[in-house]
Amino acid sequence: MNNRSVSKDTDARVRELQTQVADLKELVNTLLSVICEEPDGVASGAAPSYGQPKMNYCM
Repeated sequence: MNNRSVSKDTDARVRELQTQVADLKELVNTLLSVICEEPDGVASGAAPSYGQPKMNYCM
């Protein structure tokens, strides 16, 4: 193998890994959104608020 083919293989692998990293970032952000959502469905950070019953569990 010459240096050019090694360089092309490396470049292709780097592009593949960058794509995987981007996909994983999207997945992590989705999972964090689901985890951080409050049990009453309100994402304000102040649950339970007036008029909303306590769910008797903690996330």
